[in-house]
Amino acid sequence: MSETQTPSWKKWTGYVMAAVPSLLMLFSAFMKISHNPQAVDGFVNKNGFSEGVITPIGIVEVLCVVIFLIPRTAVLGAILATGYLGGAVLTHVRYGGSFVPAIACGVLFWGSLFLRDPRVAALIPLRK
Repeated sequence: MSETQTPSWKKWTGYVMAAVPSLLMLFSAFMKISHNPQAVDGFVNKNGFSEGVITPIGIVEVLCVVIFLIPRTAVLGAILATGYLGGAVLTHVRYGGSFVPAIACGVLFWGSLFLRDPRVAALIPLRK
């Protein structure tokens, strides 16, 4: 197997790892875009945002995931999702919520790329 090829078990593990945060973020975006009462309450009353920003934030969330899911732009998508999730962590820390899910999503995004893309793995060399 050449150095640029990834074993199939790594690719499929990476795809499964990518599905988890992608589905979570798409569900979160749907809740925002549809103005689900719980999402609106969380944003407006708990986190102090105005209701007008909920839809644009949901759209940004969808765009991050879509860009991540396209193989040619997956690294850019992971970078954008990391920035988005950084804002989510800050919001949760500021208002006393759990920030662990946002960090876990970021780890899964990058972990999936680490397993699927040898170029990303070369940037993060782990010792054998």
